[in-house]
Amino acid sequence: MAETRRRLRSSTVVLGGMGVLAAALSACGSEPDRRCVDRDSYDYINGYKIVADKNCASGSSSSSYGKSRKKTGRTTTDADWYYDADVSGRYADNGTFSRSEAVDRGGFGCSGSGSGGG
Repeated sequence: MAETRRRLRSSTVVLGGMGVLAAALSACGSEPDRRCVDRDSYDYINGYKIVADKNCASGSSSSSYGKSRKKTGRTTTDADWYYDADVSGRYADNGTFSRSEAVDRGGFGCSGSGSGGG
């Protein structure tokens, strides 16, 4: 009976360890968190104002300024995807407009240098 318990515990540890490793490796290849923001709305204290996702291009953005300028009602929104930002209410700050830079920031198991940016 003791051998059965030991075997069960060791297999649980192995399976649990494989799950953690799989999660770490798959997180590296996943898309970075992104928010659609108005590039013209930057506030020194709050950051960029988050707008509806429909204002941003459906695909990944490069860092080209003015890529998704859309007229919504009477105002024009210069919207773009903002990656890996700190979100507070309807504002996002300390992120990057470069998807490749957001991916390079990486995490456990990723090839990025882990340096910040913005």
